[in-house]
Formats: sequence, C-alpha cells, structure tokens
Amino acid sequence: MVDADKSGEVGMRVAIVCDWLTSRGGAEKVTEQLAKIFPRADIYASVVNIEYFPWLKDRRVTTSWLQKIPVLRDKHQLFPHVRPLIFENFDLSNYDLVISSCSAESKSIITKPRTVHVCYCHTPIRYYWSDYHEYFGKRLEFGWLNPIIKVVMPWFTNKLRMFDRLSAERVDFFVANSKNTQKRIAKYYRRQSEVITPPVEFLDDYNGNKVKDGDYYLCLGRLIPYKKADLVVEAFLKSKRKLIVAGDGPLKKKLLKMIPDHSSVEILGYVSDNEKWKLLAECRALVFPAEEDLGIVPLEAMSFGKPVIAYGLGGVLETVIDGKTGVFFDSQNPELLNKAVEKFEGMKFDKKKIREHARGFGEERFKKEIMGFIGEVVGNEQ
Repeated sequence: MVDADKSGEVGMRVAIVCDWLTSRGGAEKVTEQLAKIFPRADIYASVVNIEYFPWLKDRRVTTSWLQKIPVLRDKHQLFPHVRPLIFENFDLSNYDLVISSCSAESKSIITKPRTVHVCYCHTPIRYYWSDYHEYFGKRLEFGWLNPIIKVVMPWFTNKLRMFDRLSAERVDFFVANSKNTQKRIAKYYRRQSEVITPPVEFLDDYNGNKVKDGDYYLCLGRLIPYKKADLVVEAFLKSKRKLIVAGDGPLKKKLLKMIPDHSSVEILGYVSDNEKWKLLAECRALVFPAEEDLGIVPLEAMSFGKPVIAYGLGGVLETVIDGKTGVFFDSQNPELLNKAVEKFEGMKFDKKKIREHARGFGEERFKKEIMGFIGEVVGNEQ
C-alpha cells in the first residue's frame, strides 16, 4: 500500500486530468471527489467554467488554448478532432501518478514510463462506439449545424475511433464506474478494468431531516437528447400528473414548446445544488428515463429515501432494486412510463431502507476503494 496522510494524499506528485469542466454532471462530481482525495493534485482540463466549480479557485488548474477563445470554449464539443492533440500537449512529465477522469479524450495524455496512469472511465466515447448511429442519426445537439455535421463527421469518425482505441493503450490501469461500463471497456478497448462505483453525497443536516413527500415527480439532469427528458414530459402531459424538470441544455427549448399554458409540467432550467437538494427532498419520486453507464442522480434521490422510476437498462440495474428502491419500465415510450408510475402509486416504500441502500455508495466507500486500488497498482509498479 502507498502511505497516505490524514487528508488522503499519497506521498507523490499527482495530477488529475479531465475532459472538460463546463457543467455539473456525474463525471464532474467524480473529478471533484478525486480532487478531495488528492488535495494537492494539480488539475488539467481542455476548458473550464469556474462559475460551476468554485473548488477550483484553490487549485492549480491548467487549461488549453480553447479556454482563451470564448466562441470556441463554449462550443468545445465541435472539436473532437482537436481535443486529442490538446491532451497530448499537456506536459505531465513531473508527476508520479496521473488520474484521468474520462468519457472522451483525456486518456490521450502522454506520460513518462515511470508515471502511473490510472483512467477512471465513465464510458468509452459514446458517439464513436455504442451510440454512434443514434448520435449521428437523431441525437445531434448543434441546431442549424446538424446537417453539416451529419455529412462531415462520418469522414472524421473512422480515424477518430482508431485514435481512441490506440489512446486506450496509453493507460496503465482502467477503473470502470460500473459493470456496464466494464463490459464496454472490454469490448471496445480490449482492456480489463476494476469497478469502483461513483460516490453519492450525504448531507447529514439535510437527508432524512427535511424530507417530505410533495405532490410532484422530478426529472433531473442535463437536457440533452439521450437523457430522454422529452419522453417524460410527453408521458406526464398525457397523464396530467405534476412533473418538475430541472436541468439545462439544448433540449430545453424543445421542452418549453411542448408545454401548453396551465400545464401540470414545469421546466425550471438550471438549479443550484441547494435547489436540487430541496427538489429531491420534496418530490414523490425521481423519474429516470435514460440508459446510462451508471447514473448518479438515482443514487442522489435514494439518499433522500426517494424511490426511482427508471428505464430498466444500463447502470440503474446496479443501483436500483426493482420493487424495493424503485420501479422499472421496459421500453422508452410514454405509455410504459405511465404504467410504471401507476404501478408505483399502488406500492409502499420504506424510506429508511432506501437511504441505507444508498449509503452503500457513499463517499467514504469511494475513497477507501480508490486509495486501495491506487496503492496496489502503484506498489506493483515500483
């Protein structure tokens, strides 16, 4: 094992590299947790929006040239052919340990032979591999640029896919966020990985103390096509049950157009962490319609004792127990979602048991598993 001080920092020079830090999601929360575990680690990212990540103000942060050009910084998703070069150009020569928190190109970094590179993989790049046909068929998120991208991207994607496969060879050790992701890493990268589930945050002065059952269901997360918030809105418009949608993204305009006056559905847009906790604490249940690699939002809902009504595929099969901490529906369509909601309303759930289930995914568990894994692999490399 690697010796660690009380803060969790190992006695070596550490860098944490992530794809970008521009909005708050599951991958970004893992990066923040890694930064807590390694409080002296330097942070590297292609672009950063420090407004959403105040903890970065006390850290040494290195970004790319995209950060200096606002029009490019805000559209960094349009440059997948550039981002690998960005990460290759980060100089990580002086570090003993580099951890990449990756769902895109951050694993492309180049490290010295003596440096241990651990990649915490949230997913092999979806738009190159598992979801390629959906992304370039119906999931594009760039408005008037969509027709151009549909024509241009297939020409680039083949080479980018090959580069992504080769960049996976630069990683010394993979950590997967779920068994679901572990299978994808094995299929697309031909690499073995250790599963360490992301942590859920427990607020001791909030969880369980201010929880009550409100009159609304909650859909929470980034409003991008594959998250399927439009499916939830369509279902609840039909059932006339009360729904609150919280989150921001390119799908927001579409959702607002779907909602008539005096509707039972409300779109809040971006919410702060405190607003999010309040929404989770007071909802009837979380509705989670996406197929995710893991999905941290269901765990956050369960930390408040709230059941989850989820599409029964992907990472939720590892976090939600059907009939005990939530209800599954089998296909992403409004009718089956509404049937699942009806089933939920006829059931009783034990909030304490749901919260205890979520505690098994807490921060201390994550820290212990990460430190144990890193201690083992670093020790083997020395």
